Amino acid sequence: NVAEGEAGGITQATSAFRVPVKAGDNEHMVTFIDTPGHEAFTEMRARGAKVTDIVVLVVAADDGVMPQTIESIAHAKAAGVPIIVALNKIDKAEATDGNIQRILGQLAEHELNPVDWGGDIEVVRTSAIEETGIQDLLEILDYQAELLELKADFGGPAQGTIIEAHLTEGHGPVANILVQQGLLNKGDYIVAGRGYGRLRSLTDDHCVQVDKASP
Repeated sequence: NVAEGEAGGITQATSAFRVPVKAGDNEHMVTFIDTPGHEAFTEMRARGAKVTDIVVLVVAADDGVMPQTIESIAHAKAAGVPIIVALNKIDKAEATDGNIQRILGQLAEHELNPVDWGGDIEVVRTSAIEETGIQDLLEILDYQAELLELKADFGGPAQGTIIEAHLTEGHGPVANILVQQGLLNKGDYIVAGRGYGRLRSLTDDHCVQVDKASP
């Protein structure tokens, strides 16, 4: 529901949000960084790819591989990040088996060989509207995270990445931060490049005031 409030109905801001995932008996948190798919935002997406552990490449089943999809594949490869494909909009009439096979072929052309074809790239068929395949996608992400042994240190000084920053009236400099290691506390001093400052307030991805932020 991010794109609904944006100009032209496309995602223009890079937003990050946490989603609880139940895989078997275990509950985990997956942090999604939603980067714009429009070709005008190449630079922003290039920055996004460097802070992700796994890239979920969303391909529309009625469109197939588009120029910006190819761009995203290049960014993910340059960052050395594993890719999972979410083949979305499979509820549409155009998502015929023939069309899906054509898209799998397009992916294979760009060295993303689908598991269906004996390759190693997971292609999860999803429909965001009908919520089809969403749990499958989350479970595959969880499985990949285990395989890659993605772990973080929840103690000690915080380290992370600033996704975006801007000046806001009444607040001053505001940064969207992804904590990747350690614990960030309200009142901590942070350094980012040549910039530095003290954290006067912390809010989570739902705009709720918090005192600390972990990975």
